[in-house]
Amino acid sequence: MKKLGLILVLVVGLALILGGFFVSRRNEMVRKQEAVRTAWSQVDVVLQRRADLVPNLVETVKGIMAQEQAVFGEIARARAALLAARSPGERIAANQQLDSALGRLLALVENYPQVRSNENFLRLQDELAGTENRIAVERRRYNEVLRDYNTYIALFPNNLIASLAGFSRNEAYFEATEPARQPPKVEFPGPPARE
Repeated sequence: MKKLGLILVLVVGLALILGGFFVSRRNEMVRKQEAVRTAWSQVDVVLQRRADLVPNLVETVKGIMAQEQAVFGEIARARAALLAARSPGERIAANQQLDSALGRLLALVENYPQVRSNENFLRLQDELAGTENRIAVERRRYNEVLRDYNTYIALFPNNLIASLAGFSRNEAYFEATEPARQPPKVEFPGPPARE
């Protein structure tokens, strides 16, 4: 009888240890998943700030550059796609479209000295530059938190617990767009001609 009682105590003790281990690991996965959501929320906030700044920037430039309507339409479509996107993957794709459209707008501005010297434009451009820096910081943080979560649930024995508890990898990383991977083309004017 004592032997049966000892075995029962050992089995119950082992079950409690394994159950505690499972609960502890699952709770850590929940914390890491929430950290991913929080980091994404921060990215979303700065993307929204940029989306809110864009119409002001466009309106400032529009009056001076009325003939460049195609770029304005592209920016409006990209901004609408960003605001309509719901999932991180959709937001990342829409953000890349907006990056591209804003790059074309800023390249066009270089051809218009009166725009570059406009006080409203300069203020908005500074705000946009600051927002772009915050976006870069939040993207990096999001990618780090996401990598930490994905690594944690992939490690043994966490992968077993993750599959039992319904946790899966999240692949919504921010990555550089194809144009950003290309080196910039820099051209210097030749020396002045001698007479």
